[in-house]
Amino acid sequence: MFVRIVKMGFQPEKINEFLTNFEDNKAHIRAFEGCEFLELYRDKDNPNIFFTYSYWNTETDLENYRQSDLFKRIWSKTKPLFNTKPEAWSVDKLHSLK
Repeated sequence: MFVRIVKMGFQPEKINEFLTNFEDNKAHIRAFEGCEFLELYRDKDNPNIFFTYSYWNTETDLENYRQSDLFKRIWSKTKPLFNTKPEAWSVDKLHSLK
């Protein structure tokens, strides 16, 4: 299992549009084959910055999602809302403490 972290910065007046799009699609993303976990975070110091954390069984599962109609539909609505280039990392989870 690995983790995908995406950092996104939005135009302040477009944040509600982003949040509505996320709300409308979060269950579909989480239900996508291979997605085991999905969370959305907002930066406390800069409210225009958001992060998604998602856990995927394999890199192929993530790539299948990124090539899917679902992703293309979500991304086409999200991309015009940015005020900075998004950043993404795929990382291996080494430890998790509860």
